[in-house]
Amino acid sequence: MSTRRTLLASLPIVLGGVAALAAATDGFRAFTSETARRLSIAARARPLPSVALQTAQGQTVSLAQLRGRWLLVDFIYTRCETYCSVQGNEFARLQQRLARPISSGQVALLSISFDPGYDTPQQLQAYQRRSGDHGTGWIAARPLQASDLALLLRAFGVVAVPDRLGGYVHNAAIAIVDPRGRLVRIVDWDAHEQAEAWVRQRIA
Repeated sequence: MSTRRTLLASLPIVLGGVAALAAATDGFRAFTSETARRLSIAARARPLPSVALQTAQGQTVSLAQLRGRWLLVDFIYTRCETYCSVQGNEFARLQQRLARPISSGQVALLSISFDPGYDTPQQLQAYQRRSGDHGTGWIAARPLQASDLALLLRAFGVVAVPDRLGGYVHNAAIAIVDPRGRLVRIVDWDAHEQAEAWVRQRIA
């Protein structure tokens, strides 16, 4: 009898804990800050700051100028020999697979460096060449102002911490920006086919 009373007395506490956990994890879906970020963006599009970027060709372009098309965006640094190298190769493949919507102005690819002090236009060009750049539709660029870089990292939810070895520890993903200049989706860094399919469904 005493055991039953204890269980009944504990039940509200357990239920309260479950309810709190459900609320804190968006219905048990968000157990990490990265998951929470993705769920938040999927639920509500996030406007992006219109900062100026210097491209690999030395030209200046703003995110506002890229509106009117879908953007697949990644954040890289050219000295990276792991994720960023693979992402570059995959962006070059996306360039080929999305050649038609790219040529019609519906889609563009954008790689933004979070190491602008090192990643000059020449370094960005070399990165694209190593990756197999096909010449159109893929923009590699860097912000010129530290404040603009901070705005971009915050808006996209990118974390890049110097590792004291000349590189960075950073999260990696593909961000999808809609033609209105809003961040609407984030997929895994190696889910290029998923990102491609997601965009294709919306330009068909």
